[in-house]
Amino acid sequence: MFGSDKHDLEKVSGDSKEKLRSNDIEVLDGTGSDDKYGTTQRGLKSRHIQLIALGGCIGTGLFVGTGATLSTAGPAALFMAFIVMSGLVWVVMQTLGEMSAYIPTPGSSVPQYVKRYVEPSLAFAAGWNYWYTYSMVVASEVAACAVIIDYWPNPVPVAVWLTLVLATIVILNVFVVSWYGESEFWFVSIKIIGILGIIFLGIILFFGGGPNHDRLGFRYWQKPGAFIPFGASGTTGKFLAFWTALVKSGFAFVLSPEIIVLAAGETEAPRRNIPKAARRFIYRLLVFYILGTLVISVIVASDDDLLLQGVESGKSNAGASPFVIGIKRAGIRTLDHIINAVILTSAWSAGNSFMFAGSRSLYSLALNGQAPRTFRTCNRHGVPYMCVGATSLLACLVYLSVSSGSAIVFQWFVNLTTISGYIAWIIVLITYLRFRRALEYHGMLHQRPYKTPGQPYVTYVALGFLLVLTLTNGFQVFFPGKFTVSSFLAAYITLPIVAVLYLGHKICFRTPLFFQVEKIDVYTGKEEADRLEETDIPPVPKNVWEKIWFWIA
Repeated sequence: MFGSDKHDLEKVSGDSKEKLRSNDIEVLDGTGSDDKYGTTQRGLKSRHIQLIALGGCIGTGLFVGTGATLSTAGPAALFMAFIVMSGLVWVVMQTLGEMSAYIPTPGSSVPQYVKRYVEPSLAFAAGWNYWYTYSMVVASEVAACAVIIDYWPNPVPVAVWLTLVLATIVILNVFVVSWYGESEFWFVSIKIIGILGIIFLGIILFFGGGPNHDRLGFRYWQKPGAFIPFGASGTTGKFLAFWTALVKSGFAFVLSPEIIVLAAGETEAPRRNIPKAARRFIYRLLVFYILGTLVISVIVASDDDLLLQGVESGKSNAGASPFVIGIKRAGIRTLDHIINAVILTSAWSAGNSFMFAGSRSLYSLALNGQAPRTFRTCNRHGVPYMCVGATSLLACLVYLSVSSGSAIVFQWFVNLTTISGYIAWIIVLITYLRFRRALEYHGMLHQRPYKTPGQPYVTYVALGFLLVLTLTNGFQVFFPGKFTVSSFLAAYITLPIVAVLYLGHKICFRTPLFFQVEKIDVYTGKEEADRLEETDIPPVPKNVWEKIWFWIA
């Protein structure tokens, strides 16, 4: 296709330990690679990677998308769906943490691990799926930014806002990787403060501490009710409501764990910082997603007129955000504008993170010989600017939002990226199982620098759950009167696309179904990673404040 997959297949055989080891000695330090193309550099500091892990990808999926789910399925279904989805995403994050901490090389990505531990055709399909999905999410977040800004009446055309937001994201990603890291550090800091403030406010309103002193409690779980039955009555309808909420909740989480993997090759002290970020991921899930949706279920009724009006209008702005609506209902003036600003920075931050992820996914494809070599080109600061440019071009689909059908276009972005995310996570879990099996075969399981509990059993459970979730992603369209061609395609079109990529590559290169476990390479780069770890000197806190800061970042 674009490189030498057949040659790679020949390398993974017999004495792979010796034949492959020499290839990555320089690459791990980020000093090697072809002088013609350059290579990425370790420009992300510990505080960058920790904040990116905590909240880099939290965007409109949580702040706005939850409103549509609440109005469709009810507060209990929303809350339960986010608990279950958080569990699935936690498993994905832990498996990625193990693999990326084992050998954290520049150009690290899920497709790179798939090619190494499973086989090249699945890596090819996974890599292109990741790239176009990240590009679509960039487009959706940029579109959301423009409409969020429109919450404040202004005469500026939407195309101007789209251009401003997209241009800013490109600038932060195209020159120096530390620009991206620094911008995300401050973006995420604002986001975290905003979310914690909203949660604190929700607790106050729960006990009646708002201006009108109306104690909310779990009032809205009782009336209009905890569930809005979907497609049937009774228990069946409530279960279908939960499943609808579970399917819809995926967009709030989609592809966010992979950001840590993509940053592994550009992070200082990866053996220390990647496990640290993976362990902290549970706090993000518990505080931001689970507590956040609990607050939503307390402060907004599922049949609230403002909520229904915001959702039905098709605008993904603060007018459809349950957080803003809850604040309005509590009679708190001005705060809705502050929350709108937080939502804006969140969407901008998420677009920034997904631009980074999309460009590094394409860069990894080029390193693996599965994308044109020109995408290996890096500037003198170690940024693959050609990849940033290509991702930006695909993200320009956001300008479809200028048309009268912007709401439909945005929903397509949401549906396409959600199903693509589920497929990507299935591939991640399959890859981890092969990685773990290879380590067991070579007697190296104990040499993992990061070990997670419950393995491999939690991976099998999550894999089965995601398979069912993927197949039932668009189950709503099969109910009487619900079917439309556009809804069906949005829910399932990624499946044949990935299948064509996979089968086309397999037919062209005649790759195996799986690498035999004894031929899976678990040696290349490990010695160099161990050596890099030995040279790492963790910072020693000099006082209690530094101790707290080092724990955070």
